[in-house]
Amino acid sequence: MVRIRLPPPPRNIEKYTLRDAVERFLRELLVAGASSKTVKVYRAALNDFLARIGEDRRVSDIGVEDYLLWLSRLREEGPRRPRGGKKENTIHYYSLFVRRFLSWIGVSADLPVPRRDEGSLDTVLREDELERLIGASRDILDLLIVVLLAETGMRIGELLSVRVADVDFRDASIRIKGKYGKERIVFFGPRTRTILETYIDMMRLRPRDFLIPLSYQAVYKRLKKLAELAGVDSSKVRPHVLRHTFATEALRRGMSLVTLQRLLGHSNIRITQRYLHLVTEDLKRDYFTVFYGVPRAGLDTMAYGVDEYGADRRISGARARRAGKILY
Repeated sequence: MVRIRLPPPPRNIEKYTLRDAVERFLRELLVAGASSKTVKVYRAALNDFLARIGEDRRVSDIGVEDYLLWLSRLREEGPRRPRGGKKENTIHYYSLFVRRFLSWIGVSADLPVPRRDEGSLDTVLREDELERLIGASRDILDLLIVVLLAETGMRIGELLSVRVADVDFRDASIRIKGKYGKERIVFFGPRTRTILETYIDMMRLRPRDFLIPLSYQAVYKRLKKLAELAGVDSSKVRPHVLRHTFATEALRRGMSLVTLQRLLGHSNIRITQRYLHLVTEDLKRDYFTVFYGVPRAGLDTMAYGVDEYGADRRISGARARRAGKILY
């Protein structure tokens, strides 16, 4: 993660009210090169902090105990203005942003940060589910959104910032601006090329036009509706799940971690490595299917022992006993 460098606070920062200090901090973030989106999420976190701690208090009165009090209330009551997503993840990022502000004003203790929920990586779409979404598309914009997210691994914010001029049909690539203004290149295949060319021609888009002229909420609602039409569990269909699906499928097909890291725009390869556990589950399924004839759908019962094999009518009792001797 790229850390935005900030100048030190004014010498008399301890005389500022918390509200004035927050506004000064946010201005410094913007001047230092933070995007308006970054400043917006910082503001949401800091407004939550001020609402619970008191915005008229002097900076000189703020210490570690105020952060701990705010954090305990945040965990107990939840964010005051949730923006969707999991509560644990919001608390994680809010605490990072508030801790950065407190460090800037001189509260430099090692403040705890709650862990975020990593379980969302387990949600990926199967190939047939993805094809059903594509087949349920109501118009070419539906179609373009699904294929671009699933075939490039872009974040939804990156997709919505792509302009027509960023698409290079000669190289089958798209230039995108990722987090912290870092540029990278992603690629698309023949099907997406055809859809892109048709869409740009139909819509008569100019080079400076945004490719997808929608908000995040509009894209989110489109995907949920597509899930409903396609008969796919709507809880599994979100913009970021399509990114997870791309990453997992890329590893299954043999792409190296380093290549995947660059395509996803991860600053640290450890972030990319989180997808490996999903591929490991594939290896486990294939292993038990090949050696013991255990159907994929029955793998979750294996931990309960031989009796569960016997209960599966697709496997003979003798075969189950042999498997039991080998495994246990």
